[in-house]
Amino acid sequence: MLTFLMKRFGVMLLTILCLTFIVFWLTNLAPNLERLAKTQANNRMTDEQVVSWLDARGYNRNIFIKYGEWMGLVPGWTNEINGVQAGRCIRAGETEGPKFCGVLQGDFGFSTVSQEPVSDVISRRLSLTGWLMMCTFLLMVPMALIVGIAAGMREGSRLDRGLSTFSITTTATPEYVSGVIFIAIFTSSAVGLKWFKGTATSAADEITFANFTLPVVTIALYGMGYIARMTRASMAEVMQSQYIRTARLKGVSFKGVVLKHALRNALIAPFTVIMLQFPFLLTGVVIVESLFNYKGFGWTLVQAAGNNDVELLLGCSIIAVIVVLLTQLISDIGYVFLNPRVRVT
Repeated sequence: MLTFLMKRFGVMLLTILCLTFIVFWLTNLAPNLERLAKTQANNRMTDEQVVSWLDARGYNRNIFIKYGEWMGLVPGWTNEINGVQAGRCIRAGETEGPKFCGVLQGDFGFSTVSQEPVSDVISRRLSLTGWLMMCTFLLMVPMALIVGIAAGMREGSRLDRGLSTFSITTTATPEYVSGVIFIAIFTSSAVGLKWFKGTATSAADEITFANFTLPVVTIALYGMGYIARMTRASMAEVMQSQYIRTARLKGVSFKGVVLKHALRNALIAPFTVIMLQFPFLLTGVVIVESLFNYKGFGWTLVQAAGNNDVELLLGCSIIAVIVVLLTQLISDIGYVFLNPRVRVT
């Protein structure tokens, strides 16, 4: 297991470096830098002024040097701008700063839009999405497992066909469709069922049943279909196994067969799907957070891309990559414990 973990951490580190470099390279393309210069300085800048502005702030240098600075492996640039000493590691109002200031030092830079530290913005938005993820997960997983197990226990029955149809329908309906339908039905005065609020903006300050139910249900319904269908297929396969038939022939009740013998083995395959819902909930809620104006991590990622907020976009990217890789690692480790027949080297 130790060798397996060391190999996986090595692969994770290499993957993080590759993916973050690709995002860094894309955000530092010439059109993006030109737009950044005009946004920060003057929209009527000439091409020569743009080049001069970028040169003074270290943007027109080798991409590998800039990436090393962002990671904290290379000393940050310094330069004198309008008679004032400036640099990557020098903050406004200061004349000097640390030699290294990058991701490895916990410094993600400053947002060019809000002029706040990127780490503060991400932590604040990530906590909001964390509440949304937790509530969605607590609703989605139990519902999906109940639907999948109930359908798999009675394969081919009316119950199975009905629950399978429900699972396929929820999965095939995008969040922006179900979200709009829910808003139209449960918040519109035309229908009359004004049970909830059509926006979740106020949930950032205080979560209530009225402002948080619709976003949670919208995401949960879309994600539960995958888990339910996987659980149903796994449960149906386990119920046809020889040891299940032997247990039934020995006189074990149907309930005892399901709870003591079938359930654990049936949950091995869905476990991986459940763990993969974490990165989906982190970055895949962009549509729902935008639809309900809930200013979480996904909303921040979209805003950073739209506003060409390079530092914030890079910070969001590396957090998303780390979460995806960690959940995959936890999924692999959990799969080994659930299925003793699997061996890792």
